[in-house]
Amino acid sequence: MLNGVNREIPDDLKVFVSSSDYKNHSRKLIEKKQKHSKVQFFDSYEHVFDFFNISNGSTLSFHHHLRNGDKVLQNVSKVVKERDLKNLHYAPSSIFPSYTEMVDLIINKNITNIHTNYLNGDVAKIISQGYLDGQIIMNTHGGRARLIESGDLIIDVAFIACPTVDKRGNGYGAIGPNACGTLGYIIPDLEYAKKVVLVTDNLVDSLETFQLDGSYVDGVLVVDSIGDAGGIVSGTTQITKDPIGLKIAKDTSILLDKLNLIKDGFSMQTGAGKTSLAVVSQVEKIMREKNIKGSFASGGITKAYVDMLEAGLFENLYDVQCFDLEAVKSFNRNKNHLAMSSSKYGNPYEKDIIADKLDFVILGATEIDLNFNVNVTTDSMGYIIGGSGGHSDIAKGADVTIVISPLVKSRIPIVREEVFTVTTPGEDVDIFVTERGIAVNPKRIDLLEKLKDSKINILTMEELLNKTYEMIGVPSKVKKGEKIIGHVEYRDGTVIDLLRKVHDDYIR
Repeated sequence: MLNGVNREIPDDLKVFVSSSDYKNHSRKLIEKKQKHSKVQFFDSYEHVFDFFNISNGSTLSFHHHLRNGDKVLQNVSKVVKERDLKNLHYAPSSIFPSYTEMVDLIINKNITNIHTNYLNGDVAKIISQGYLDGQIIMNTHGGRARLIESGDLIIDVAFIACPTVDKRGNGYGAIGPNACGTLGYIIPDLEYAKKVVLVTDNLVDSLETFQLDGSYVDGVLVVDSIGDAGGIVSGTTQITKDPIGLKIAKDTSILLDKLNLIKDGFSMQTGAGKTSLAVVSQVEKIMREKNIKGSFASGGITKAYVDMLEAGLFENLYDVQCFDLEAVKSFNRNKNHLAMSSSKYGNPYEKDIIADKLDFVILGATEIDLNFNVNVTTDSMGYIIGGSGGHSDIAKGADVTIVISPLVKSRIPIVREEVFTVTTPGEDVDIFVTERGIAVNPKRIDLLEKLKDSKINILTMEELLNKTYEMIGVPSKVKKGEKIIGHVEYRDGTVIDLLRKVHDDYIR
């Protein structure tokens, strides 16, 4: 059956209709786990496995707030390997290149099914090549929260890396030797997993402030190290120095100004891409020049936003994940740097979510097509290189969604007749900014009207595609593999696209 973005989806799957179709369906909620006061303490992963009977077929979840510095998933995976457990279902909120222990577990069928919101590195590569015996299901950040609270993903044991834990099982992320800040992505796991284990390298007597309520916690594992908080910072959370990227950022800020989106009380979010983050400094410049104070910035928070908060340029920061160590410190010291759960961030069925309060968002793209559909899940040969994360959540929620990218990256065209994989539907993408022109979605007549007398170089998407062809020629048609290895779920749980094993011609 063809779905709402013209992708053929098997009849046994829920088919994506539109980004607003969730409003036609009621929220599905299971009971949260029962609160209690007894917490078991452990001194080894093996003891945890024995006590909670982690065995063949178990579903285990993790968070990615330590990003490339996380060791908890790695160490759990080592025990799985030692015991040769089979048919496990892993449900980490994201998978990073450092999660190398998963590779052999996938090849040897210890891990056979995966739910995640984002993945790259060797794990993504072998899954793309068809080594996962079951399916990989890719969600949005808000969609993962919905999935867990609805009971569609039942977690047997949630392993939660937690920088500081007290003797009652309460957890806090912003202090300790490996402080990572907010812990928003793991809140659904805490409240709904059958068993919850906090893993910490900093046990204290008592916490006055905590993010994780110990009455949901079944066990605390005290270890030498949960990882390296320095791994939070990665190449994707640093501002670009590339001249093309800087031009795009400058042009985007001019566009925002012309649309009167930078005004008193406005709210914004940027993605984690280098150029997206460069927009922040341009917005700050306009705010200072015009003495503008915004309401809030949200998302993965970086030092740039912290500086703006402390300078009085924003009233609040809403933070689901700290993207650098300055943000971690800020969360601990600034009362207006506020944590939010992934459900409060982008769950379509949650009331008053932050995504719906955003005036504009700045996002990246691996590909974008003539219908404004965006791919941030695979490259142009079908290898998984990312995932929605919050992309689809905030694209839907924001009043104006702006995608930014150069027309060409390493001689690979970004604009396509059709994207290889649809992550975010074009109905939720309003503007595409490149170094050679700006395209506005024709359905946004209001935006086109505001820009009609400006000097901004407005082009159609077709014109941008032709400019791409002039630069590098018409690319050859990409072959798609036959085997379905999983699918991309939109935030409401419907299938927006399929994931296929890469074609044999592209195996590398």
